[in-house]
Amino acid sequence: MRYWGLLAGKLGVSTAISYGLLALINSLWSPQIYLIKYGWKTSRFGFDLAYTLVVGVWFLITVGLLYLCVWDQRYRCRVCLRRLRMPITTGSWGRMLLVGRPRIEYICAYGHGTLKQEELQISGLENPEWTESGDPWQELCASLKDIDERS
Repeated sequence: MRYWGLLAGKLGVSTAISYGLLALINSLWSPQIYLIKYGWKTSRFGFDLAYTLVVGVWFLITVGLLYLCVWDQRYRCRVCLRRLRMPITTGSWGRMLLVGRPRIEYICAYGHGTLKQEELQISGLENPEWTESGDPWQELCASLKDIDERS
């Protein structure tokens, strides 16, 4: 639940930044165009080339912010929300029948799990595989208990 909460928070912050930029652009620009002949006002978007260009750049910045939010979220631990570390390539194209296609594995530095992602996506979008690890301290403490019981 924390994993999706972090994504919702990042999307909310980027939406607020985008809305603030759009409000700043609209406040700094001249008022809307009034067509006196017809008695109605029009938006500046299609009639003012400079305004249309600035709003286009704002749109690209907004899409870039949303992309960065999702891209950052993909490489986070599902348990502790820290960035995944130590990318390791496994497999080989030359030995694909023996060891499989090449993959990149990221691990959580605190031992919560690994993320296995295809190096090259040939057959469309393949979801990365998150494998949750057991508690490494529990395994270490279990071995110490065995030693204490033998003594």
